[in-house]
Order: sequence, then C-alpha cells, then structure tokens
Amino acid sequence: MEKSRRFVIGMTGASGVIYGIRLLEVLKKESKVESHLVMTPAAKITIAAETDYTSRSVERLATKVYRYNDIAATISSGSFKTDGMIVIPCSMHALGALASGVADNLLLRAAEVTMKERRILVIVPREAPLSLIHIENMERLARAGACILPAMPGFYERPKTVSQIIDHLVGKVLDIVGVENNLFERWHGMSGNDA
Repeated sequence: MEKSRRFVIGMTGASGVIYGIRLLEVLKKESKVESHLVMTPAAKITIAAETDYTSRSVERLATKVYRYNDIAATISSGSFKTDGMIVIPCSMHALGALASGVADNLLLRAAEVTMKERRILVIVPREAPLSLIHIENMERLARAGACILPAMPGFYERPKTVSQIIDHLVGKVLDIVGVENNLFERWHGMSGNDA
C-alpha cells in the first residue's frame, strides 16, 4: 500500500496568494497527499483583497488547518513527520525572520523545523524589486538548504491566460517536492528550423 505524503503549506500576506490557493486546490485532488495549512493574519487580508475567495473557503481546501499563534501544534515539532513545507507566497517579513532564525509564530516555527530536520523547504518569495537585504536573506536560506523559487512565470509555453501562468509556477513547486503533475507544458526543445 502506498504511503500518504504530508506537506505543510504556509501562506503569508505577500501579494500572490492565488499561488497558494491553487496549490491547495491541486493537492486536495491528490488522494495520497495531506496538506497542513497555516496562514498569517495578513494572508487572510490579502486573500480578501486579491481574490474572490474567503479565508474560510481556502481553509476548506486543506486537510488540516492550524492557528497562526498555536506554537504547540503538531507541525511545530520535528517528531511530526512531513515530506516538507512550502511557503507560498512568502513575504519579505517572513523571509527575513526565517533567515534570522526568528520563529515567534507557527508558520515560522514549522519552517524552522523543516530546515533543522533536513526536509524540503520551498520558499516562493513575491516582491519586486528586490533590495540587497532581500537577496542576502534568500542566499542565507539557500545556504541553509531551502529551495528559493521566486514567483516568476515562464513564457516558453506561450500562456494565454493568468491561470496558465499560475499553474506553471505551481507545477514547478510540485516538481520540487516530487508530486507528479501536468499543470504546464514541459520544454521539448526547438527544432533546427525554429531557431
């Protein structure tokens, strides 16, 4: 029997909450994947500002939801086995806190646990332009083993809709954590006549 996979999903108040929502939608369709969601208060504000979703409807997409300040939740301990964590989108505030080792809420604690246990941590930062501090914080996390996957769309499949752009990024995230998907068209190269 195939073992279920378990991922922690963190959503912050950065612009681009639709990426996190779409990730949860895709994972919900996967019968062998659990999603454990923690959202910051700012994420709930951004959901209302940027989408037609409510924070409650987003929570219903997850297998389990945790309160942001519940530092005693199961996901705060390394003994709670997961296959990794994805912070999508990741604000520069959360990025800076993680890079500094500050874990004063459940989202940051769960990410810190993911790193210390040497599990996959995918950070999807959403900010532009980037300051040197942002870049140095990303470097620090990358050196600690996190995968930095900025919310930057690819255009080789010539997307026609915003949904295709969102799916491309979510597909790349799923590739990193080893969840099979066909959310975007993969690169097949160019024929000699196309160049």
